[in-house]
Amino acid sequence: MEQWLEALFKTADPQITRLFLLTRDPVINFFIGSFLLAFGCVVVGEITLLLAIRWNRNHIEGLKKEIRNKEKLSIQAYEMGDRDSYRALNKDANDAWGRHFFTMTAYSAGVLWPVPFALGWFQIHYGQVRFLLAFPFSLIFGETVGFAFSFIPVYILCRILFRYLHPWLPYFKEIHGGLEASRS
Repeated sequence: MEQWLEALFKTADPQITRLFLLTRDPVINFFIGSFLLAFGCVVVGEITLLLAIRWNRNHIEGLKKEIRNKEKLSIQAYEMGDRDSYRALNKDANDAWGRHFFTMTAYSAGVLWPVPFALGWFQIHYGQVRFLLAFPFSLIFGETVGFAFSFIPVYILCRILFRYLHPWLPYFKEIHGGLEASRS
């Protein structure tokens, strides 16, 4: 595993480094490169999420079907006055809903997996670089900060931007319609 990661790093490092060499100004390069790397992390994380959901589609659909079925049966039991059946079916529906909720939460957290690799790359290349902060921020964060202070907000900005762009991006455009249909 370690050899595979080292080979991946040696292959990816020059490609990522190119993102930080687009202009002659090192500060502009840092922010352009940070944005492009962060957007790349968002795209890779989203692709991973979509593949995981596709891989487990039957399981997810089974949970949704179980939730709908148990809710329907619990309502019928309630309307018939069978409180014991209602409670048991409602408990089963809540359990299925919880499994679905935590499955989807795990998938959502899975979109973050590229970020530690990007931060590791930054540590190697920019670990010693410190940025001076202006007056009000220096009172809160100290006089200088490292790469994570800029990368994390840029990553959040890229996630927000991706949210609005993904219906028009290649690959995601086709999937967007399918995901919207599966939510209903």
